Parts: sequence; structure tokens; C-alpha cells
Amino acid sequence: MSASQAWTLNDWQVAGMTRSLVREHLFKLLFRIEFNSPEDMPEQIRLYFEDAIEDEDYKSTGSDISPADRDYIRNKYDRIVEKLPEIDAMIDSSAKGWSIARIGKVELSVLRLAIYEMLYDEDIPVGVAIDEAVELAKRFGQESSGSFVNGILATLAK
Repeated sequence: MSASQAWTLNDWQVAGMTRSLVREHLFKLLFRIEFNSPEDMPEQIRLYFEDAIEDEDYKSTGSDISPADRDYIRNKYDRIVEKLPEIDAMIDSSAKGWSIARIGKVELSVLRLAIYEMLYDEDIPVGVAIDEAVELAKRFGQESSGSFVNGILATLAK
């Protein structure tokens, strides 16, 4: 399947990863955007997948990142990045008293992924996107990250 082809629910099954694991990989790639130029991201993505294959914590999940998984993740990453200007504008308008520059990098990456899923991924119910985002924020962010992410996403979901 080429990167330009649309993915469907069945593609999740073909890729072989759980949605949560795919979401975690996407979050980690979106997080790298904050520290690398757009020109460096293709190399960062390549390095990310190399590192993930070698990571002991990832190996312990029993999952393998197949070529189909990498293609799916890369394709969805590209679609999210295309929508970042729109997504960031929504975050700016919903995060009262918080500019994009003030929001923590973890929270910003989680919000970008969740908002993309809420607005542009028809296979993912809004409630699931919010719940998964809150869990990612709790796992990778600070103590208050889950509440912060939940508040912004709940505002957008109205």
C-alpha cells in the first residue's frame, strides 16, 4: 500500500499493532517535532524505528514493528503534520491563558494527536480519542498532564 492511499479499520488489523501502541508511536514521533526541523524529521523517523526495534521495553510487549506497521504509522504521521496549523489554532482558541509556546511538549504532542483523531479519523470515537490521550498524558507527562489534556479536549468536543 502506498503512502498516499487511505487506511481503513481493516488496515489497523493488517498492520498487526493495537491502536494504543500505534498511538504511542505516533505520540513519540510528534514529540520529536518539537526538537527537530521539518527537514530533519525523515531521518528522525528512520532513527526512531531503528531505536524502537532495539528497545528492550518495546521488545517486552511481544510486538514487532513490521514494514506494514511502519508504513501505517508514517502515513498517519504525515496526515497529522499536514493538519498541524489547523490543530494548533484549535488548541490556541481552547486553551484559555495558554499559548502553544507555554504548553508542555508532552501535552502539546498528545493534544495534537487526539485532536487529529477526534476531527479527521472517522474510525475512532471522540470519547476513545480523549480517553487514550489522557492515558498518554498521564504516562508520559507530569502529574497534572491528564487533567490539562482532558480539559482542553472536553472543550473541543462540545
